[in-house]
Amino acid sequence: MSTQPKTIHDLQTPALLVERSIFDANLATMSAARPGRQLRPHVKAHKCTALAQQQAATGHETFTCATIREVEGMAAAGLGADLLLANEVLDMSRLAAVVDAGARVTIAVDSDAVVDAAARAGINEVVIDVNVGLPRCGCAPEDAGRLADLARNHGIDVRGVMGYEGHAMIIDDLAERRRVVEECMTKLVAAHDAVGGDIVSAGGTGTYAINTWANEIQAGSYALMDTAYGGLADLPFGQALTVLGTVISTTGPAGGIPGWAVVDVGLKSLGMDHGNPTVPGGVVWFCSDEHITWQPDESVQVTVGDRVRVLPAHVDPTVALHERMYLVEGDDVVDVWPVDLRGW
Repeated sequence: MSTQPKTIHDLQTPALLVERSIFDANLATMSAARPGRQLRPHVKAHKCTALAQQQAATGHETFTCATIREVEGMAAAGLGADLLLANEVLDMSRLAAVVDAGARVTIAVDSDAVVDAAARAGINEVVIDVNVGLPRCGCAPEDAGRLADLARNHGIDVRGVMGYEGHAMIIDDLAERRRVVEECMTKLVAAHDAVGGDIVSAGGTGTYAINTWANEIQAGSYALMDTAYGGLADLPFGQALTVLGTVISTTGPAGGIPGWAVVDVGLKSLGMDHGNPTVPGGVVWFCSDEHITWQPDESVQVTVGDRVRVLPAHVDPTVALHERMYLVEGDDVVDVWPVDLRGW
């Protein structure tokens, strides 16, 4: 786009919007609940250094990353004071270059092979990644102490442990969510007893307020939000992120079939792993490559050319499909933030 757009009506759709007032409120709410190093925001949710700068301005200056590209981009943007790559990687040559340039990078390790890879690359700091119940990465809790010893034998500083109770994040019943978190964190605390170090890192947006065992929470979605997290009544964060679309076709009722409308937001601009998006004032029938077909409420008048804000069900993969996000106040565009941490 050659010129700065003034309003959402200047944007080519689909376009990623961030409502400024809601975004600011989300950051302020989290900063009050988890100040300073109690939160290590996860940049995988937004992949945007401009947004990360806003998080740093509220006092959250340590960050969690999911990819090497995120680590590199955060360091290049001056946000490399304390980066945790909370993901196992075996080729760390690019990370060593980031460390050599002055950033502090800590790597999650869960096996002898990853510890050995860190040692070969000259990575000096790790956390032991512990499987606390989500069948993904992480060593068995009873193996954490041995891995820590192996790392230290290589001359690597072991800063502590991390474990992700991801399967607890969107449990609707708060009491059940608390029970699952306690079950998971009991395993992580036991592993930490064997490992040592200052860090017990865990959690996310769905458990930030109830995980009292971890001393830093890796929440990311809270800043922008999605409908999966929005369905949890106890979360105090608003839906700042929407995908702007344009109504490109409408059809009136006929033959007993209600009328419908089509907006130019589809599978190629939405993360769909958590289900269909939401179109306020209507019911989504289905999504296809470039389209959402939806039935507007009887009280809603929809015409071709109307702008519609679509609420994604999962923020992380939605953002990763876009090159930029537009910070807006109502219909006014106040800034453009590149999604500059995309890719690998």
